[in-house]
Amino acid sequence: MQDFILGMEKKALNKEDIGFDEAYDLITIDDSHIFDLLSSSNRIREKFKGRLISLCSIINAKSGRCPEDCSFCSQSIHHKTNIPEYPLINTTQILDGARTAMAQGAYKFGIVTSGKGINNESELHRICETINTLKKETPIHRCASLGILNRDELFALKEAGLEEYHHNLETARSFFPNICTTHTYDEDVETIKCAKEAGLRTCCGGIFGMGESIEQRIDLCFTLRELNVDSVPLNFLHPIQGTRLENSFPLKPFECLKIIALYRFMLPDKDIKMAGGREHNLRDLQSFVFAAGANSIMVGNYLTTKGRGAKEDLQMIKDLGLEIYDSPQRHKEHKEIK
Repeated sequence: MQDFILGMEKKALNKEDIGFDEAYDLITIDDSHIFDLLSSSNRIREKFKGRLISLCSIINAKSGRCPEDCSFCSQSIHHKTNIPEYPLINTTQILDGARTAMAQGAYKFGIVTSGKGINNESELHRICETINTLKKETPIHRCASLGILNRDELFALKEAGLEEYHHNLETARSFFPNICTTHTYDEDVETIKCAKEAGLRTCCGGIFGMGESIEQRIDLCFTLRELNVDSVPLNFLHPIQGTRLENSFPLKPFECLKIIALYRFMLPDKDIKMAGGREHNLRDLQSFVFAAGANSIMVGNYLTTKGRGAKEDLQMIKDLGLEIYDSPQRHKEHKEIK
């Protein structure tokens, strides 16, 4: 088995595509070989990403009242979760959130809104103004997650100063109808394609532990590889009371690590980000996500659930001998803008 893992490592290091059967053997590897797997995924990460870890933070800029019926989501009107509900917050609040994110070591900052997409031209204008203010007032990398958007909306956001667009596929195409029935998988895929056409970096991944099969976890990775996305956020379900998936059991930590490792093997030069559900599913093994292949994590709180303290995450990264990614060039450019 060790020879097989090393063979797959060699393919990944040479950026050779790993096939479906090979991917299946990697993700189903016996637990007794988990550290062989992590040794290889760690070397792949270090070759393509070095020892730098990028931190990402988000702000819930519009909460609740979403008409979509995604089975995991606490913000859907189809669920009763008692989360805070409010319309789009103002630029000052978002700017404060960005400054807090930078203080926590974040390189990227994402503006996230609930709903299928942007409601109207007025809302788009407000978001564009906010992005432009972020560009002028902070050096942080500007990202947004605003739902299903068309080409014109994404070009407008790019023109305003947006650098990256986040939109998850959530799961494999074959499992998607079990998760959402109010929009199609193709709408999600088209949004990613339009974002790329607009010249934006694309951040696109999924959620694991929703009842999908091992094969479907692999299928999602193949789709992301085909779309050639730039960053892949991996979420592990943290069930919220009141949603359809409220009684789901957490994944086992080794199962999570195998998923991260597979995605590093199959997407060797992409950013692999450990996102929601890290604390709930990995518990004391959170630090192993970097050996598994992650070169980015989210810090601070998530949309409607609490994250671990930023100080703990920063200490974890330091204890592992890794470094926080920052861009001196970005700070220089920001000073020139001001």
